[in-house]
Amino acid sequence: MPKIIEGLREQLLAEAKRQVLEQGYAKTTVRSVASALGVGVGTVYNYFESKEMLVAHFVYEEWREYLALIESLPTDDPRALLSGIFEAIKRFAGANERLFTDADAAKLVSAGSAERHKMLRGQIAGFILPVAPDRFSAEFISEALIRWAMEDVGFDLIYPLIEKAIKQ
Repeated sequence: MPKIIEGLREQLLAEAKRQVLEQGYAKTTVRSVASALGVGVGTVYNYFESKEMLVAHFVYEEWREYLALIESLPTDDPRALLSGIFEAIKRFAGANERLFTDADAAKLVSAGSAERHKMLRGQIAGFILPVAPDRFSAEFISEALIRWAMEDVGFDLIYPLIEKAIKQ
């Protein structure tokens, strides 16, 4: 009879993230994740079809937590909304910095990164739309927030520029 492990999917995701952030993408393998949890490699493949999908799932699931935070922000206060979005992006990027700066991981994601970036920009623009004059402005502000958050520019420095885009 197979061994039932409660919460194995979540344990696999947490272990994969731990390994990627500590030792890098290339050194993290399905075998190393399975071994750390005392399960067979085939067990991991029951949940994820590849290492790439395992990593994609932990990144996506973490991003969903930040989306929930963004969804809770007030839309009646542009500064509070945009500051909250900026901080969420910045915290997400900081928590995954090792992955986002990993050359081996970059090779993997480069093929579809432009499309994923466009999706991310659109997703964030949807939250900005209530305070922006139009969809173009929301997309523009979204792109600026992503870029500046990734470059660790202070929000107080950039808000006056964003405010002009809101009030156009």
